Amino acid sequence: MTLTSTMPAVTELRPQGRIHIVGAGPVGLFLAALLQEAEGQEIRLYERRSEYTRTRMVSLAKYLVADSIESYREDPVDGQDVEALYDPVELEARLAYRRTVAPDLRALLEEWSRGFVRLNDVESRLTELIESRDTGTVDRKSHTVTPDEALEMLEPDDILVDCTGTRSLMRDLLLPGADLDAPGRNTQQFHLEYSLVITFLYGEHYECNEYCKYYKNVDSTGYKFIPAVHRTCYDNGVTHVTGIVSISKEEFEAMPSRFDGAWLREHFPGVAASMDNFIDQVKRETNGELIGDLDITRIPLDVYHAWHNTTRRWSESGLDHPLARTPVFLLGDSAIGSPYFQSISLGFECAFFLAGHLANRALPMSLVNERYETFMYQQWLRVYMRSQMIKHNKDLLQVVDDTDRLLARLHVY
Repeated sequence: MTLTSTMPAVTELRPQGRIHIVGAGPVGLFLAALLQEAEGQEIRLYERRSEYTRTRMVSLAKYLVADSIESYREDPVDGQDVEALYDPVELEARLAYRRTVAPDLRALLEEWSRGFVRLNDVESRLTELIESRDTGTVDRKSHTVTPDEALEMLEPDDILVDCTGTRSLMRDLLLPGADLDAPGRNTQQFHLEYSLVITFLYGEHYECNEYCKYYKNVDSTGYKFIPAVHRTCYDNGVTHVTGIVSISKEEFEAMPSRFDGAWLREHFPGVAASMDNFIDQVKRETNGELIGDLDITRIPLDVYHAWHNTTRRWSESGLDHPLARTPVFLLGDSAIGSPYFQSISLGFECAFFLAGHLANRALPMSLVNERYETFMYQQWLRVYMRSQMIKHNKDLLQVVDDTDRLLARLHVY
């Protein structure tokens, strides 16, 4: 099927080599599951981890299972951004491709967009789905791949997709030049804040909206726990709550990467007091109790993107280099870092687009590169605007009772 309203005249199909996916996290596995449905497509999947251990709870965005343009852009935060960025004809073509997704994969997306699931369960169930299809077209390799090895293992007409995450294997190599070893040469990054991501389970039904975020933080000074509306989900008698507390750089550097509520209360009682105050108010309203302890991760919230997401610049350079002959694509956190719980949904969204184009062999690779670069820049604009809007609104909520500080953060014109 055609993914846009215009199709160039093509006299022959693009040769079909293997597709090498480096990184079998959620996005790499999802791409493999999509490509597995393409007739005759062979896939090699590389993952350095021997088992999946990340237990962080995730929930997929509703737009991943949208069946119309209206439902795709119904998000209150970036619905207008979507309308401004995407041509309706292009968006409808992408939605049409999604309707062709295999029922087994579609069922997982629908399940994960309704509630919460552990990250390692996403990875395990996608692995099980790929194996259960028994197509014999997905060959999984368990070892660490270096950039040189990644290029050496490719044969003519093969394609490499980098799904290795924040510390991307190939990102900074995609820009031609003499300084290929220079870190960050193909990366633009903006730091938003340092935060604690706090997750807990609660034994009663509880929903959070903007009023909740304000009134349950009224008595907290210095720190405020701000749950994400779409990260609060009631399932089988248990509410899953995930939110953020902003902290200073000094506090961030003094904390381990992960810890529990007892450690927080002992070492940072001021931060813990804001969290406990929020939970106590929830208990008074709903007469429930915590199930287990707090799960706390400290992270720097950065938003970043690759200037170039393909080897298009290499192929146009005329240089004699493996990257000038090999199509490479960045996907997931290798391409765009999206804070505030957007990462996996964005990765799946981009995997839809890339899989559809790679499976459509009537498109020459030069056109696939061009379209993917354009699409990824649109995604970057969407993520950047959404992240800045979320950060700005969080900052306003922190000072909503202090008129002078609130006015200082408002920029009307």
